Amino acid sequence: MKQSILSSVFLGILACWGALSVVAEDRYLYFTWEITNGTIYPLGVPQPGILINGQFPGPTIEAITNDNILINVINKLDEKFLITWSGIKQRRTSWQDGVLGTNCPIPPNTNWTYKFQVKDQIGTYTYFPSTKIHKAAGGFGGLNVAQRSVISIPYPAPDGEFTLLIGDWYKPNHKVSKEITPLNLPNPDALLINGQKDTFVFTGEAGKTYKFRVSNVGLATSFNFRIQGHELKLIEVEGAHTMQDSYKSLDVHVGQSVTVLVTLNGSISDYTIVASSRFTDPIVLTATATLRYAGSNSKAPIPLPQGPATNDVQWSLQQARSIRLNLTANAARPNPQGSFHYGTIPIQRTIVLRNSEATINGKLRYEVNGISYINPNTPLKLADWYNIPGVFDLNTIKDVPPPPGTRAKLGTSVIGLTLHDFAEIIFQNGENYVQSWHMDGSSFYVVGYGDGMWSPGARNTYNLADGITRYTVQVYPKSWTAILVSLDNKGMWNLRSAIWHRRYLGQELYLRVWNNEKSVYTETVVPPNALYCGKAKHLPKS
Repeated sequence: MKQSILSSVFLGILACWGALSVVAEDRYLYFTWEITNGTIYPLGVPQPGILINGQFPGPTIEAITNDNILINVINKLDEKFLITWSGIKQRRTSWQDGVLGTNCPIPPNTNWTYKFQVKDQIGTYTYFPSTKIHKAAGGFGGLNVAQRSVISIPYPAPDGEFTLLIGDWYKPNHKVSKEITPLNLPNPDALLINGQKDTFVFTGEAGKTYKFRVSNVGLATSFNFRIQGHELKLIEVEGAHTMQDSYKSLDVHVGQSVTVLVTLNGSISDYTIVASSRFTDPIVLTATATLRYAGSNSKAPIPLPQGPATNDVQWSLQQARSIRLNLTANAARPNPQGSFHYGTIPIQRTIVLRNSEATINGKLRYEVNGISYINPNTPLKLADWYNIPGVFDLNTIKDVPPPPGTRAKLGTSVIGLTLHDFAEIIFQNGENYVQSWHMDGSSFYVVGYGDGMWSPGARNTYNLADGITRYTVQVYPKSWTAILVSLDNKGMWNLRSAIWHRRYLGQELYLRVWNNEKSVYTETVVPPNALYCGKAKHLPKS
């Protein structure tokens, strides 16, 4: 009976939205996803996994710029669940971001429909569970956004494309991992390519060129990606067209996505695709797949193509600095990417965020500027919209790290910013590990990497002309990374470690981008199907 009511409600919502689509110029895509527990075999032995419509990994969404996407998520797990759409900016709709700061989680045996538009975006993105450690069990997939036919692309149209979801994998299921993380995450057991260790095959025709969309969907491990006997021509990074330099291999850090063109200009044979872990010495994990030329009856030659030395930070750093924005290319709109002269805009706010380990109440935590984040029972976005007191304030976390020796504490960190602020954010990493930071709601310009402690004098080294825009950036050990961002998307936006156990144990915060104007042109109202929980549970729906 309950399911019947849910189905009727969902059909009613679809009918309303479908009626709107008749007069709208942008396409609507409809999906129904059942989230279930199941048995998967990524390492050849059975283990519990999270499936979407029975699939691991989940289905790939193929969209076009400005498509409206409606996904009815039916949660058949025994736990609350959310999906976040990594890199999708959710323009004016932070309600759909799918993190605990914006959404109440979907209770077991109920459903909730996401509705968002991939407004003015192109590129390679992913989705994954944002609750608990669910990502360790699956529930992730690809989300590709193609250019509209009226907008030219800055390279010859490829003859086909492949989506590669690559990441570390752990034998313990996500419920076991949840208990392990307070003692820190163990070393991964393997790398996987599209849910398999060494068996996936991509087939193409000799002489043709293919687009490879490569994403790091892992929990904690950077990898290096390469294809035997073939060059990788980099064309796009997380929604930005790049200068089309060719590489023998590419580092892809946790949460990042890159897109390359590969021309099948070798002899008809099989060739090995390799992903190997970075910065994990003495353990080096390798996963392979096969690039097969149509008609091949020859196995891939040996040995496997070698990547950089496992712990060679300088190699990775120099490659990162070489990735630059293609200023003359259009992105999702017809204006060139270089028409926004970010390097000439005055900085209105500088925020320095220092990450570190901490022990709080005898347990391992991770903190940012002395605060280890905890999620309140009420989503920040609901609390902000309805002026619910006691959920968060804008004074918990400061713009600069506290003095050395300050004891870390638990808190709900929210930084208040004004809509259209142009901000400089410095990620300061004093640890011996590569960090990875992700921002929801906006892309940012990566303008600098440096060793040691950042200081204002480091601005003299910034790339203020053609720094790449992206939504996830690495920070090397004992180093800093600087970004510039135009905060032109009103909402409550998660800024988090993409390394999942660090995020789970406190390395995140939120950016409240706000002005006092109430207008659907800057932010939509609460969606009619919004879930209410915590202190907002008994509010009237509006």
